[in-house]
Amino acid sequence: MPSRTVTVGSASGLHARPAALFVAAAAKQPVKVTIRTGEKRAVPARSMLSVLSLGAKCGTEVILEADGDGADTALDELADLLARDLDADG
Repeated sequence: MPSRTVTVGSASGLHARPAALFVAAAAKQPVKVTIRTGEKRAVPARSMLSVLSLGAKCGTEVILEADGDGADTALDELADLLARDLDADG
């Protein structure tokens, strides 16, 4: 299963606006994507509550995983999004 490890770049971490932007982008992908921190259980990237429950702060490494046609492209797009400071964009 393809995966990407990325460091959260948003100053507020995966909270509020950055989480909403990430979840919206994940929902548009043609494959189901999961996200996790460390050894925690992976959660659906399309679920706002699940993403917020990770408590990922700025600098936290998260692992994105997906399977199926388009998985690599979806993971690249989402990893690029997470690496940016989404608090500053906008």
